[in-house]
Amino acid sequence: MFSQEIAKTETEEQKISLTLDEFLDWYPDGYHGRFELHDGEIVKMQPTGTHEQVAGFLASKLSVYIERLNLPFFIPRQGLIKAIYSDKSAYIPDVMVLDSNALENESLWKKRSTITQGMSIKLALEVVSTNWRDDYLMKLGEYEKLGIAEYWIVDYLGLGGRRYIGDPKQPTILIYHLVEGEYMVNLFRGQDILRSPTFPELNLTAEQIFAVGQ
Repeated sequence: MFSQEIAKTETEEQKISLTLDEFLDWYPDGYHGRFELHDGEIVKMQPTGTHEQVAGFLASKLSVYIERLNLPFFIPRQGLIKAIYSDKSAYIPDVMVLDSNALENESLWKKRSTITQGMSIKLALEVVSTNWRDDYLMKLGEYEKLGIAEYWIVDYLGLGGRRYIGDPKQPTILIYHLVEGEYMVNLFRGQDILRSPTFPELNLTAEQIFAVGQ
């Protein structure tokens, strides 16, 4: 996820806590930036150039894979994931792969570009920046509760906590996949070939991804 700054939607004297509906009514078009809602507070996502290169590289590789195998999936330019137990939080992954066939059951998709059911999401992917705790703690827990089948954390700078990526820290890709409702994780570094349950023939090494961000 990008480094963050709080969007200026509040006065100095009084903070505003928004519901998801209020946030979506406020949300500007894509030319004004990307925003998330964290417990009622608007957070503006501030990308670095290398962050965007890594996310774009992965989106392009996944798009080619989807097209080659003629899968009923697509990658939206922008889309939100609503927290399962709250109407005050919604997240925008760096890359999200959706199941086209599942969208008929998504009441907020056509008008709000918002997903409410984990089964509609084949993959959520976050590229780590300085606010690494959001990806390793907050979003990991939310995506697991929603039942999103696969979640990648692409820590191309090795910023995450040592309990996640080891000591000494090093660039790591973590691929979480659901097993009986709980995430299991595999770590990939260097010349390791990524093993994705959803995209088993991707044939991409961790180092190929890290090189894009150097």
